[in-house]
Amino acid sequence: MKSRKQATFAIGAVLALSACSGERGSDPVISHTPEVAEEIHWPPKTLPELVEALEAGEVSAETLTQAYLDRIDRIETDYDLNAILALNPEALAAARAIDARRAAGQTLPQLAGIPILLKDNIETADLMPTTAGSLALADNFAAEDAPLAANLRARGAIILGKTNLSEWANFRSSKSQSGWSAIGGRAKNPHALDRQTCGSSAGSGAAAAAALAAATVGTETNGSIICPAQANGVVGFKPTLGLISQQGIVPIAFSQDTAGPMTRTVTGAALLLSGMTTPGAPDFSANLSKTSLSGARVGVLRFSVSDQPGMAERFNDALAILAGEGAELVEITEFELATEDYGEKSLSVLLHEFKTTLNAYLAETPETVETRTLADLIAFNEIEAERELGIFGQDLFERADATAGIEDANYQRALADIKQATGANGIDKLLADYDVNVLVSPSGPIMPLVKEGAPDEWPAWSGAGYLAAVAGYPHLTVPLGQVDGVPVGLSFMSTANADAEVLSFGYDYEQASQPRSNPAYRVSTGVISSDPE
Repeated sequence: MKSRKQATFAIGAVLALSACSGERGSDPVISHTPEVAEEIHWPPKTLPELVEALEAGEVSAETLTQAYLDRIDRIETDYDLNAILALNPEALAAARAIDARRAAGQTLPQLAGIPILLKDNIETADLMPTTAGSLALADNFAAEDAPLAANLRARGAIILGKTNLSEWANFRSSKSQSGWSAIGGRAKNPHALDRQTCGSSAGSGAAAAAALAAATVGTETNGSIICPAQANGVVGFKPTLGLISQQGIVPIAFSQDTAGPMTRTVTGAALLLSGMTTPGAPDFSANLSKTSLSGARVGVLRFSVSDQPGMAERFNDALAILAGEGAELVEITEFELATEDYGEKSLSVLLHEFKTTLNAYLAETPETVETRTLADLIAFNEIEAERELGIFGQDLFERADATAGIEDANYQRALADIKQATGANGIDKLLADYDVNVLVSPSGPIMPLVKEGAPDEWPAWSGAGYLAAVAGYPHLTVPLGQVDGVPVGLSFMSTANADAEVLSFGYDYEQASQPRSNPAYRVSTGVISSDPE
């Protein structure tokens, strides 16, 4: 298990530390004492259930945190999931501090005692580096929390650890393997271990599905929350651009980058979203309604449905549920981006912004990080080619470094064009022309098989998430079932700052469909094991 060396070391170190402070449970599949058995059931609970249990005193923050540490150890060992890069040695101490405050009768914030995993491109001021999956950032220990991490801690959340990701958030090569990093290896899909996890937030999606924390945080530039969420059968929410601070996140493009929650329920996503935003922001869980679809006009992006066997059937099943909740379905069969060379322009924007933002980020990293520019990274990867470039290269790095950055007039025109095409002439136009409240589509393709040691090979793509990603508009994916044991998702999209409405529409659908399923930890040729819960 060479690919898990770094993660295994980190997990082992934390568990060694935690053994002194609380009793660890053995694998529940084999045997355990009644006391441990009583604790084992906590990790599979959803975030809202855990909030209620902590508030009611049914479980302590320390017990809950230890239960997740035990589960991570067991799931990573049994299935080589590669979802976790590092665990926080201070997590149990933080949990005990929450318990002490609760015992003293203090009024605690809503997320007090909730263990959360962050994608490892989000800075935390603790004993975990922020690596973006790259060996070049192995010593990148931040002096401060990213604002979203600070906000979560202020709400009482326990930062449990960091998740694996597509190295550099999948922006190193045009022929990458999703979910692979030099530090963590390939994050696997717990529903189908030989299938894609999709997108750069692969570890966050896998960890959320496998219940390795109460919830996880991912980041997205173009699909990296939505696609891994749907691939792993969980809820993922990409909020309106700017709702969550980009500061302290290893960047790709400031015009599109955002973090977002990945959870097993829409309510959990809304709670976590509120916790990630600046104190004083709305409580996005407050107005979730089981009747929000009643009377709503829903734009059905029929043009976005691929011909993969089973995709149209699952999508139609979801539409029937929407109609059953009182929604009026409006078919949208055609759409064309109102700009020439959209693909080239979109990539050009990312390349120009990446050079500028990454150079600025690297310049502020600790002195222990020797790669201070994108050019330094390219050189580092060439030196470490055996470990870094064995599966795919770094053509995007090289193309980005060759740009003139964001002062380039061509970049500025391309940015204006793609924002107009996806926003005013994209989502906003579709909403207005068809007089609908929200747009729905599949969230992505049925995940293909992984070819070990080789770049991704993608099938015909379902979905229109690029519109929301580039426009910077809210986008929610909710599980809509499986095709041959592989999860697929249903997308809800709308205009800027309609985050609460999008979440509520998805919540109504979720409550009517109850589509979530537990991972089977199987391969496509047969079941390895059922979920050991």
